[in-house]
Amino acid sequence: MKQLMPAVNSSDHIYGNKRALIELVEYGDYQCLYCGRAYPLIKNMQKELGPHLKVVYRNFPLSKSHPYAFAAAIAAEAAALQDKFWEMHDTVFENQEILNIDSLIDFAEMIGLNLEKFKQDIQKKVLADKVERDFESGLRSGVNKIPSFYINGNKYEGNWEEGGLFNYLKSKMAEIAIF
Repeated sequence: MKQLMPAVNSSDHIYGNKRALIELVEYGDYQCLYCGRAYPLIKNMQKELGPHLKVVYRNFPLSKSHPYAFAAAIAAEAAALQDKFWEMHDTVFENQEILNIDSLIDFAEMIGLNLEKFKQDIQKKVLADKVERDFESGLRSGVNKIPSFYINGNKYEGNWEEGGLFNYLKSKMAEIAIF
């Protein structure tokens, strides 16, 4: 079984209870249609499992096949500098069919970012470096397709669609007597 490397840390974007006993890490690409299909499933799991689940998103843009994925990842990281990572994350996935460079500026405006700061921030090398570190950590962790999921540090190899991942998370919760 592949392990998450490195473990979740302060450079990650965490949604939910930081002390939750179930940790779900997704490696994804903002332009990937499968990641787009996983997005509402994860939102539903967050709603259903509430304080028992923390979700972490790591960038894994496949730039050769998805030309706007890297730029979208940079945009999300720039939004994080204004404490709006998850708002940008959600907006990009909810508008994936119109994703392009211009739409990223529109999304920044939609979520209320300071546009001048955003436009400056997306130029920062430190953000590109963060996206590349996420990608490299995915390679070290055994990501071979996207989306890829890790539960409490272990790679999930089952079917994530049709309730597969959700049912697995509920079984993990039962094992540790949460649910």
